[in-house]
Amino acid sequence: MAKSKIVASIDIGSSKIRTVVGIQEEGSPVPNIIGVGIAPSTGLRKGAVIDVEETINSISASLEDAERMAGEPINHVFLGVGGNHIASINSKGVIAVSQAENEISEDDVDRVLEAAQAVTIPSNRRILRIIPKTFTVDEQKGIKYPVGMTGIRLEVETHIVTGFEPVIKNLEKCVLQSGVDIDDVIPACLASAEAVLSKRQKELGVVVVDIGCGGTSISVFEDGATLHTAVIPVGGENVTNDVAIGMKTSIDTAEKLKIEYGTTIPEEVNDRETIDLSLISKIDTHHVSKKQVVEIIQARYHEIFVLVKDELAKIHRDEMLPAGVILTGASSKMSGVIDLARETLNLPAQIGFPTNYDGVVDKIDDPAYATVIGLLLWGSRFESRHHSGLKGLNMKKSLSSITKWFKNLVP
Repeated sequence: MAKSKIVASIDIGSSKIRTVVGIQEEGSPVPNIIGVGIAPSTGLRKGAVIDVEETINSISASLEDAERMAGEPINHVFLGVGGNHIASINSKGVIAVSQAENEISEDDVDRVLEAAQAVTIPSNRRILRIIPKTFTVDEQKGIKYPVGMTGIRLEVETHIVTGFEPVIKNLEKCVLQSGVDIDDVIPACLASAEAVLSKRQKELGVVVVDIGCGGTSISVFEDGATLHTAVIPVGGENVTNDVAIGMKTSIDTAEKLKIEYGTTIPEEVNDRETIDLSLISKIDTHHVSKKQVVEIIQARYHEIFVLVKDELAKIHRDEMLPAGVILTGASSKMSGVIDLARETLNLPAQIGFPTNYDGVVDKIDDPAYATVIGLLLWGSRFESRHHSGLKGLNMKKSLSSITKWFKNLVP
């Protein structure tokens, strides 16, 4: 009989904490999702812990919800880390091929990736991922996977994603105190891209824009490799705050206004149309202009896409990605957001839904679940089952899994 293992992932966002449980059958390319848990996220702000006890309670509630649906205990999870503290740099590594016959082995690939991580970063930052972009064997450039080739000198260009160590440690501590071990810590921006992109899109050139509550993360891919990652400190909660200030309402009322009446197309709203707040709130009872609400929402989303455009300009990919922009995250579901993205970025745009999984759980066919499903996919495909706990990233294990991950991208 085919062997199977339970895999689980947890996405700790600023608004919601989502947990997904799946069964990975030996030989199956995709996991079978059997359980989903969701709980309000309290004790966090912008992806960072501000109240340990509240965060632990929220994580525990999400885990218990998923365990109840799956009928299986969760002992280990793949943890997604996001927030404004995530940063990235590019680096190069160079080594001499070790084999006497000059044939490049996987050990050589691991060594050149280790050489690439020898860059100066602050002591309070942790390297979360070293992602190969392209290899060079002697003078031959543009190689995707050099194992088996012959050469004397092996070079690699990499993209390194780092996070603020204290923020990551606090998240790890809360997860561990919730009663589960951590298999690995994965940048949320890479996980969401794993769930919504195809190999062809990564080859052509694409940007994933994950609009969450506390911020917006972007990941740019070209020629099958990660070109750029960044986090923009503007997200769905900024839209809510703007509506609350502009309409002089409570935050809760502003959130309901955004969800029930929100759109990014002011032209479709009658100038004289008003909203009676007493219908959606017990606190606020006055009338507000629907046109003004929509104009506030449109302005903030436009700002997000302008900031995305600026990030693309930094790497000379503004209006230069054939596969366009893929929008995902809970705040990407706003009416009219695709048209606004298309107009602002001057690129094809669409909503990214999670793919590459099996299961009868229907509510996860939602952009809000892209990150947590991407974490599960990453874990089930590319990671070995080792328990890292609070020891941090085992770089040798990570390099080995990155080698397998990169090989998986090669057609």
